[in-house]
Amino acid sequence: MFARISTILAVFFFAMLAAASAVPRTDPPPATGSQCNAVGGDINCCNSLQQADDPVVKLLAGLLGIVLGPVEALIGLTCNPISVIGGGNSCTSQTVCCTGNNFSGGLLVVGCSPINIDL
Repeated sequence: MFARISTILAVFFFAMLAAASAVPRTDPPPATGSQCNAVGGDINCCNSLQQADDPVVKLLAGLLGIVLGPVEALIGLTCNPISVIGGGNSCTSQTVCCTGNNFSGGLLVVGCSPINIDL
């Protein structure tokens, strides 16, 4: 009798665990500056965009003491924030929308995607 109850509880527990697992978002990345602002992102000018498993990203994250975990979005390296409003802004590298954390003043920015913007 108790064996059946414990089996049912174990099955119920694992079913709930599977139902509560994190599912990655499949929203398309922002394509313009206004879409970036709408999702709460920041527009940056990054020298490069890399995958989270890139050796340079892993090295920088390790030196900064950052645990990236499973990141599907791109990582921006040496990024500077830019504003569409006002003059004097230019980006000769990659203009991106970043919705993740910014570490060491833009040395490493998580959750970036390229956007089209005229500066």
